[in-house]
Amino acid sequence: MCNELILEHERLDDLQNGFYVIQDPAKFCFGMDAVLLSGFAKVKKGERVLDMCTGTGIIPVLLQAKTQGESFTGLEIQPECAQMAQRTVKYNKLEERVNMIQGDVKEAVDLFGTASFHVVTCNPPYMIGQHGLTNPHVPKAIARHEILCTLEDVVSQAAKVLRDNGRFYMVHRPFRLTEIMMCLTKYKLEPKRMQLVYPYVDREPNMVLIEARKGGNSRITVEKPLIVYEKPGVYTEEIYRIYGMEGV
Repeated sequence: MCNELILEHERLDDLQNGFYVIQDPAKFCFGMDAVLLSGFAKVKKGERVLDMCTGTGIIPVLLQAKTQGESFTGLEIQPECAQMAQRTVKYNKLEERVNMIQGDVKEAVDLFGTASFHVVTCNPPYMIGQHGLTNPHVPKAIARHEILCTLEDVVSQAAKVLRDNGRFYMVHRPFRLTEIMMCLTKYKLEPKRMQLVYPYVDREPNMVLIEARKGGNSRITVEKPLIVYEKPGVYTEEIYRIYGMEGV
């Protein structure tokens, strides 16, 4: 049965935590940004979580493994990716806690209703039209560029489906930080935590992790920088901890 869930052109990746994810190398595969977001997000016992732009469903699978949340829903617009994520859920026998839905982020409130989640996470497309080259392979282009949804689409819908005092977690690029903060506050998602991610200690940051709270007070904590590599090919202890590989 399990082998029947993996198509000939796909691969099964071991997450090193007892769970697996099905991926298609020809499409967009998850990266470190998704893993770092799953380490940054906080999910409390009994909370309901929505992951927008879920792709392969990696963030719900990681979060259900490390938290006591009640349910985890992934929302993905691309049918092939959504179906792959659904098969990942079946492969891991997670149907009681994890659900993958094929649908448009712009219609999230219509799909799930207002105030239906305690936590929303998102690893959205980073690039707008003039940022970088559009990948000629459509699934990868959709994952990287704001073709089917924009930053404002994600933030506005997150604000609607979150409960009061609910939390929104996102990973993005620092060069859009001003725009991100303005968009969050526009929709009454108050930035509360921020962490910059640096590939090396002497390089510029290439990712930013943000937590915002619906209806929160105006006060943000900037956490210590997260450094990915000690040297080429060697992660820092903090990265090994996030990956669940302490002492490696």
